Amino acid sequence: MPLRLHINVDHVATLRNARGTVYPDPVEAARICMEAGADGITAHLREDRRHITDRDIERLRATLETTLNMEMAATAEMVAIACRMKPDVVTLVPERREERTTEGGLDVVGGGREMADRVAALRSAGIKVSLFIAADLAQIDASVAAGAQQIELHTGEYANAPPAELRRQIALLAKGATLAHERKLEVAAGHGLTQENVGALVAIPEVVELNIGHAVIADAIFLSLAGAVRAMQDAILRGGLTGVTVRGG
Repeated sequence: MPLRLHINVDHVATLRNARGTVYPDPVEAARICMEAGADGITAHLREDRRHITDRDIERLRATLETTLNMEMAATAEMVAIACRMKPDVVTLVPERREERTTEGGLDVVGGGREMADRVAALRSAGIKVSLFIAADLAQIDASVAAGAQQIELHTGEYANAPPAELRRQIALLAKGATLAHERKLEVAAGHGLTQENVGALVAIPEVVELNIGHAVIADAIFLSLAGAVRAMQDAILRGGLTGVTVRGG
């Protein structure tokens, strides 16, 4: 299965909101990304609306002809919004008001019956559900029990690891991807991925989707947005051509 690249447009909205203007428009950014060859668009509607707004999600849903992945907290408010707006995919993520960005994986084990109920409500609305988790067996099994169709492996620890730690981190991700695949979960990955570090994720055969945002928007300052999408696609292609298969130990 070809690896899918979804571009997160949150930080186009961050730049817009910094000055309270109507530009740059994340919906226009999504259009450019799709024209440049992205396979889908991701947007995180946070409870504090610090970047993407409800109106952004409405407009993305109205204009996108391909996959819209809405990241959100596992709350009753957000489930109701998603069921109304009907994104193709909802990715449930942990969320704290004081964090700068998502700091870890979702605690599906601790979510219990309430988490399963949130997943069931989304699936009943015809929405595919993905859970953003660490590459941990207990969280993977809990994701299956909760009714998720996909997990997204949190790659932040890998992305921030010192060189001596990289091999261990990628092995943990590879092992998690294998375990999830064995349990019939689709496997995505994301957080902190750049042109420089994405290759190792491409080498994990069970990973079929990458969600990348901040690095692409940052690269766009120098390369244009379309150029940044194409540069990331080239980095993914280079990773796929290495012929290296990474397995967990």
